[in-house]
Amino acid sequence: MDFEKFRSFIKESVIFKMLSIGALILVLLIPTAMVTSLIRERSFRKEDAIREITSKWGQSQILGGPILTIPYEIYYKDSKAEVKTRVSYAHFLPEDLYIKGEINPEVRYRGIYKAVLYTSELKIEGKFLAPDFAKFNIKEENVKWEEAFLSLGISDMVGIKEQIKIMWNKDDFIVEPGTKIRNIFESGVNISLPLTSAGEYNFALDLNLNGSQELNFLPFGKKTEVELNSKWQNPNFKGSFLPANREVTENGFKAEWKVLNLNRNYPQQLLEEDSKEIGKSIYKSAFGVNLLLPVDLYQKSNRSIKYAIMFIFLTFLVFFFVEVLNKINIHPIQYLLVGFALIIFYLLLLSLSEYLYFWIAYLIASISTILLITLYAKSIFIKNILAGLMGGILTLLYAFLYILLESQDFSLLVGSIAVFIILATVMYLSRNIDWYTISSNMEGSGK
Repeated sequence: MDFEKFRSFIKESVIFKMLSIGALILVLLIPTAMVTSLIRERSFRKEDAIREITSKWGQSQILGGPILTIPYEIYYKDSKAEVKTRVSYAHFLPEDLYIKGEINPEVRYRGIYKAVLYTSELKIEGKFLAPDFAKFNIKEENVKWEEAFLSLGISDMVGIKEQIKIMWNKDDFIVEPGTKIRNIFESGVNISLPLTSAGEYNFALDLNLNGSQELNFLPFGKKTEVELNSKWQNPNFKGSFLPANREVTENGFKAEWKVLNLNRNYPQQLLEEDSKEIGKSIYKSAFGVNLLLPVDLYQKSNRSIKYAIMFIFLTFLVFFFVEVLNKINIHPIQYLLVGFALIIFYLLLLSLSEYLYFWIAYLIASISTILLITLYAKSIFIKNILAGLMGGILTLLYAFLYILLESQDFSLLVGSIAVFIILATVMYLSRNIDWYTISSNMEGSGK
């Protein structure tokens, strides 16, 4: 007899029902975490596929320079007071630096994954003023003009597809691979420029460079101007400086940057010992463009599953109110099956969005989930109107989630307002419920 009373208490007690629903929500955190982990794993696999594509074509490029470097001799006394010499270097940045280029993007696939690659045709020109060694208190006779060289920083040498020829004043030079000033450039090209004395130097070169997703520049000129054109319709201008002028249309984009040496934190002329410190932060001044893909499905899937617990809670809340107000006993296993159906939605969304447009995948996954839960609710509630109410609420919830995913900038505002409205609605609908007597009423109906 005592067992029957205990079983009846479990079946009819509202408090026990609420505790069991809370426990089920905690249990459902496990499959939710598994789906979250799967989204992360698929995202990593996508990044691996992109790296495989770009490693053979050219990765994100950062272009720096050119820098004119001139060695000079330093005299010093050793521990035995003997006079010795060693060679150090002085680096000079260009007075003017103009870059004009065309970016030709294309999308490459590796299975279901895709990456944005590009070929760029860049025209680089400018001039150097006469190197001023007097500023460093270096005597003219100590300068080794004949050992001067020019360096151009290129972050990924795989992207170089044609020989690079630099016009220095009226002479043409073919570059050599590698850079002699690794404290500034980790990789790049250089040319030897046997100079006779200080002077003003003009330079120009054409650079055809392959890369992927990003193209960035370092503002080494006292005045740096960069102009880029492309047919890509979804650019993201990034880095330390935004374009002074830009135009983005359905036919592509055009952007112009104008940067002064006053906008960065390193000088036009520096010695080797200074460049070691400056080289650590020089890339912080980079600017350029990121060729974004229109939709990052893994980012959206990851954002959507963050609302999984809210969806489970609200759906269970509707079931609970239907159970309480209509004196229907719903077994915890039935709650659990509904919870699994809600989680399967995110799995469907992830798998479908890898092959379809995200909005189509979302539509199919949400309609399938709504129909599944509505039909299942019909078998539990018996009344069609209650099952229809359940379907309508789920439709509103999934429509609300899609709005959140599409309005990323306002998702917090929209989400907080929606949660407040939902809470206010629940409080209003439950305002007249006598929670102290509802258990006895259910128990009496059960008899």
